[in-house]
Amino acid sequence: MVGNTLDEVRLTNFARMDEETFFERLYVEHRKMYAIAFSYLRTEADALEVVQEASCRAWMKRKKLKDEQVFTPWVMRITINCCMDELRRKKRVFPTEKLVEEAAQEMKSNERIDLERAMKRMKPRYRHAVILKYYQDMTTTQIAEVLNKPEGTIKTWLREGLGQLRKYL
Repeated sequence: MVGNTLDEVRLTNFARMDEETFFERLYVEHRKMYAIAFSYLRTEADALEVVQEASCRAWMKRKKLKDEQVFTPWVMRITINCCMDELRRKKRVFPTEKLVEEAAQEMKSNERIDLERAMKRMKPRYRHAVILKYYQDMTTTQIAEVLNKPEGTIKTWLREGLGQLRKYL
């Protein structure tokens, strides 16, 4: 009974985290958030915008986070969700400047473009696991925390994701 009371007090205190404490914790994760956003969106401006959006969403939803220990995976998951929202939004908009820019990039590096196209064709769950593993150097344990899945599932997704990449390349 005493253990439950202490846990409840700790959880209540975290749920009422003041602004300064919250942003101190967020500041520590800022580089990771940017790295993840950049690996998904491939432009600095888009990555910075997503980090800002993810920070805002985290602040608004901070009371839903019940355990301070899962702050980092929670913020990374919010960042990934913001990236996916931005990618979906970009699919609906086709700026002509971007088409010209992509044509110029294609001439520069065919291998990189081929890899990016193959990554876009992958199933999203596999793409998430591959990006976090090979672009962010996360362990399968860390990826499992961020994606809120068992480690065995993450290992399967990595294996299947790499298989899809081989097929597409």
